[in-house]
Amino acid sequence: MTQSAPVSPSETTKTNREQVFIFDTTLRDGEQSPGASMTFEEKIAVADLLDAMGVDIIEAGFPIASEGDFEAVSAIAERAKNAVIAGLARAIEGDIARCGEAVRKARRPRIHTFVSTSPIHLRHQMNKSEEQVLEIISRTVAQARNLVDNVEWSAMDATRTPIDYLCRCVEAAIKAGATTINLPDTVGYAMPEEYETLFRAVRERVPNSDKAIFSVHCHDDLGLAVANTLAGVKGGARQIECTINGLGERAGNAALEEVVMGLRVRGDSLPYYSNVDASMLTRASKLVSAVSSFPVQFNKAVVGRNAFAHESGIHQDGMLKNAQTYEIMTPESVGVSKTSLVMGKHSGRHAFKEKLKELGYELGDNALEDAFIRFKDLADRKKIVYDEDLMALVDDEILNAHDRIKVVALTVIAGTKGPQSAALTLEIDGEQVTHQATGNGPVDAIFNAILALVPHHATLELYQVHAVTKGTDAQAEVSVRLAEDGKSVTAKGADPDTLVASARAYVASLNKLMLKRGKSRPDVLTG
Repeated sequence: MTQSAPVSPSETTKTNREQVFIFDTTLRDGEQSPGASMTFEEKIAVADLLDAMGVDIIEAGFPIASEGDFEAVSAIAERAKNAVIAGLARAIEGDIARCGEAVRKARRPRIHTFVSTSPIHLRHQMNKSEEQVLEIISRTVAQARNLVDNVEWSAMDATRTPIDYLCRCVEAAIKAGATTINLPDTVGYAMPEEYETLFRAVRERVPNSDKAIFSVHCHDDLGLAVANTLAGVKGGARQIECTINGLGERAGNAALEEVVMGLRVRGDSLPYYSNVDASMLTRASKLVSAVSSFPVQFNKAVVGRNAFAHESGIHQDGMLKNAQTYEIMTPESVGVSKTSLVMGKHSGRHAFKEKLKELGYELGDNALEDAFIRFKDLADRKKIVYDEDLMALVDDEILNAHDRIKVVALTVIAGTKGPQSAALTLEIDGEQVTHQATGNGPVDAIFNAILALVPHHATLELYQVHAVTKGTDAQAEVSVRLAEDGKSVTAKGADPDTLVASARAYVASLNKLMLKRGKSRPDVLTG
């Protein structure tokens, strides 16, 4: 078979192309998605990967929000090797001071401060006049600039702000020391042509606009976040604010992987480049999906499971003759391998380890051995172990490796005559405890057994099951969301037995809830 591959982005010259800086806010805006909060260790892992893959600015969190957020931002700032580390702060003196303290150990610190500018926000949220907000901008930006040399200012709800007033605000922010100006489409309201025009108008009308880099930050409420982002770049913005997998408030943000590949693949229309290593995009997508427990839709652009899958006979025929017939980028360019090891019960440790590397996982010896044991158990129950099975298995192993509550054993009695019962053994801080409970169905019995062993007042908000792969022997992946006192967490569990996966998911959610509350013992969940 002879075929010519799509032009590799790495082969595209940067001559006569301007750099666009990539600002990732997965750890701040992304984590604000309900149920997507991350532990300290998870934030560090995501930040390390973003730094390694060439993201220019990492918005590490909102330091004033909590002690945990402050500690995470501080740790990321201290360990980052290349990226600018930013913290977010409202236009309030205490916020800015706290943010400055959090990022002070970064090699390249930034304070990102914001204030609303639209009439609807000023009237209903802030209860401030336009002149009062202008004074706030000047005062708080100047305060931030006294703490760090790199200050970003954002006009919240810029796309619904009258242009004359928006220009006055931008001019005041730059005069006070802002080096980056962000004009966000906070509620995902803009159309691409409107957003491009907005940047052109502000840059032309503000007399000191040449002293700052302009930035885009788009939400996806109308499904236009990426389109608006690229339109803003055409209008003169040279910083893109985005998140891995498009994670974020409401419908999410512009997806980092989509804007990066948009710039690389369509350099003819978009003569700009970023320094992000695109071959790490799939790995980043998997990590963020795992730590946030937000699955990536199968048909998601660039990193979805089906992004490089072809089932139609016509498509398959075209691909066999020339990959460019149906692929505008190579799977290798975003970190997806075209070849695959067929994994089964006869596979050894070496093949297992190499397969995990191909999928983007590097495990230590102990974690690798634990994962291999679970894999062999899975392979004994399935004819074929697919890539998705391995990813679900390893993600479950990694995320739950240090949990204080673990599922040890489960026996369930179910059928047409109830009540159904579950005998469950948990390991809590190294000590095994067992309880048998009944319920209205096997899942209810399992959850009642967990409640008896780990008393708590959390409410079950979501129980969702899907098959990782096809077939009657498919591995089940269960998602459980628990809420307590306004806090919401989501976790997953995977196993060929749906009931075991359900127990794993519920226990994983309890572990996350305990960490979020910062408690020291499982029994404190009783409140």
